[in-house]
Amino acid sequence: MTARGRLRVLLGAAPGVGKTYAMLEEGARRRAEGADVVIAVVETHGRAETLRLTDGFEVVPRRAVAHRGVTLQEMDLDAVLARWPELALVDELAHTNAPGSAHEKRWQDVAALLEAGIDVISTVNIQHIESLNDVVEEITGAVQRETVPDEVLRAADQVEVVDLAPQALRDRLSGGFVYPAERIDAALSNYFRLGNLTALRELALLWLADEVDHALQGYRAEHGIDRRWEARERVVVTLTGGPEGETLLRRGARIAARSGGGQLLAVHVTSQDGLRAAHPASLAEQRALVEKLGGTFHQVVGDDVPRALVEFARSVDATQLVLGVSRRSRLAALLTGPGIGATVIRESGDIDVHIVTHSAAGGRFALPRLGGALTMRRRLAGFAVAMLGGPLLTWLLVTFRSAESITSDVLSYQLLVVIVALVGGIWPALWAAVLSGITLDFFFVEPLYTIRVHEPLHLLALALYVTIAVLVSFVVDRAARKTRAARRAAAESELLQTVAGSVVRGSGSVEALVERAREAFGLAGVRLTNDGDVVATSGEPLPDGRHATVPVGDRAVLELHGHDLPASERRLLAVIVSQLEAALQHRDLAETARELEPLAASDRVRSALLSALSHDLRRPLAAATAAVGGLRVGVASESDRDELIETAGESLATLGTLVTDLLDVSRLQAGALAISLADVDPADVVLPALDELGLGPGVVDLDLAPVTVRADPVLLQRAVVNVLANAVRHSPAGRKVRIATSVFGDTVEMRIVDHGPGVPADRRDDIFLPFQRLGDTDNTAGLGLGLALSKGFVEEMGGTLTPEDTPGGGLTMVIALPLAPAWSWNGAPE
Repeated sequence: MTARGRLRVLLGAAPGVGKTYAMLEEGARRRAEGADVVIAVVETHGRAETLRLTDGFEVVPRRAVAHRGVTLQEMDLDAVLARWPELALVDELAHTNAPGSAHEKRWQDVAALLEAGIDVISTVNIQHIESLNDVVEEITGAVQRETVPDEVLRAADQVEVVDLAPQALRDRLSGGFVYPAERIDAALSNYFRLGNLTALRELALLWLADEVDHALQGYRAEHGIDRRWEARERVVVTLTGGPEGETLLRRGARIAARSGGGQLLAVHVTSQDGLRAAHPASLAEQRALVEKLGGTFHQVVGDDVPRALVEFARSVDATQLVLGVSRRSRLAALLTGPGIGATVIRESGDIDVHIVTHSAAGGRFALPRLGGALTMRRRLAGFAVAMLGGPLLTWLLVTFRSAESITSDVLSYQLLVVIVALVGGIWPALWAAVLSGITLDFFFVEPLYTIRVHEPLHLLALALYVTIAVLVSFVVDRAARKTRAARRAAAESELLQTVAGSVVRGSGSVEALVERAREAFGLAGVRLTNDGDVVATSGEPLPDGRHATVPVGDRAVLELHGHDLPASERRLLAVIVSQLEAALQHRDLAETARELEPLAASDRVRSALLSALSHDLRRPLAAATAAVGGLRVGVASESDRDELIETAGESLATLGTLVTDLLDVSRLQAGALAISLADVDPADVVLPALDELGLGPGVVDLDLAPVTVRADPVLLQRAVVNVLANAVRHSPAGRKVRIATSVFGDTVEMRIVDHGPGVPADRRDDIFLPFQRLGDTDNTAGLGLGLALSKGFVEEMGGTLTPEDTPGGGLTMVIALPLAPAWSWNGAPE
């Protein structure tokens, strides 16, 4: 039985990257090694370098197929099978065969060759992969009719990307190495845009990376390899359905993005009995966010959450594991043992674990309270130490009691009081001092087991003992008070620094101040209103509607939802209110400046208009006046009379054109330009424009596709006349201006190409300003309104007018307009 042939596919991001060239080079190498290699089908597309590489190969003659009066040349599958070479070179794997062929698609022909034991090298572009067809259409706007199923490529023995940098491909295209000269401009501005090529290249590399990853997993499964291989970063984010989920997902997405092509996975663990269930709405929102960030969501069942998380991370070969810091309090952690994070860290092995803090864990900025020196929790802890430590210490001392141990007994109880004072402050320490004094008298001072004191010296010692305990407690309490005051001062300083920085930044300062006020004072919600309208809000207002209000300036009010602020925090609130007032004034001034900008622009145009009227209108008006004056006084000859009439006519025509342009500028700025949209053939606009300018085939080349746009024919003709006049004016002698139309998605582009000096990239916006000639000192050129009007006309019709570099030097003006709804086009490159 003949062994199945091997398939090697050369994958490219776009036409022209060199797939066919690489296939022929590999075929030549294999032929030089003695292999029997034939060309089953190669499409050179007229590229000389590719055609040169076919020399020396045996070429299987193609089969002629007649279809609708056209003869098509297809690969002759039967002839290749009859020839039965060792290796066949088959170009364009996604090609659709002509009707009447043995198979509908060329990849099916390749499958037949492989079954016959013939090795095949083929080529395909990323745009033709079935699963990526819609993605490529979204990127390029071109619909691909010819596709290859993903399983065909996945079944290939080898898939190799033929890579070429996007700019290098555009340079090849500009140099004429990919398409004929007449297709270069349209290709550069449509399918072969730099952004398109970059996205397609990334798509090709990512697709191949996924296939390599599948192959790697298959190899590890086949060889029983369980140890993780860090071939690609995989970031697993654990979700509980709590409020910290969004923070964790965005942090995980940033980690995956920094690794370059990393994969984001989110996992939620549910218990088998369903008792540990997350809030469904929150979990659904987080799942949607995962998909928006380009990740995948997974749900696993397990009663042991840390073990379930680690097992899932290992099953997907995770390299990073992101968890939120525990929402439990310290007391809860003390009573219930280590949390999920600590257990995961201990069991994760070589998986990196990130513990991310979040607002639900109490990590938000908040001002420390000045109410007491030590918190209630510290005092309760002090009492607990006294109640537990006292009996334990007494049992130990009674067990080892002797006649000489009274001194060490007293010092031991003194140490207990100091410890209680350090933990809980003055009141637990006093309690411990009194109890330990009674205990010393009862268990260690004669007479034993009574609270009577025979010796006055022992009573003095007991009093000193209690006094020392009180003093130590006072020192500890005062130190705690000063520590809290220092923390309060540092927090206030940080708050004031943030407040000042928010105002300096300007943008978003009001929202930042409101958010900071809520967090600093621990309020449920803060809302800023201005004349009844909500300007900014943070948090949620209380359901009962109770809140305190603080005026901000004359019109604004700051609503504080939550507890009442103590007097110590009112001072900081006043600072925030003053900064809010300044931020609102800054916002009002910025809004006023934006409202005045159109007026300033109108003033600039008006000034330029007056300047133009004083010069450009004076010249044709003076010429016409002089000509009419000459006719009035009489002329010597008929030829002089005709010359004066011609001068007057030209001057008045120029004057009429200038006045029309000025009126159009005024209408554009006032938004009063009348537009009448219709389905228009660009040829019906370009030809009258050529007649108006008196231009013939010796000056302009036409390459107009049969297409219809949605536009106002009168305004479009005026725009074309203005742009074309500029192109002809700046083109060197002997170089024709070229007008071409092409379709890109739902847009038709009309390209007017000249080979003149061009326009620097930093000056291209200036050419569309009214009364700009960009250094042109020719006063016969008019007011400098042509391109400004053209841009305004095109944009009023829903299109764009943009300048681009002409390959080889010059400027290309691109008029882009919507494709007529009733017209369809499939202009994807081969």
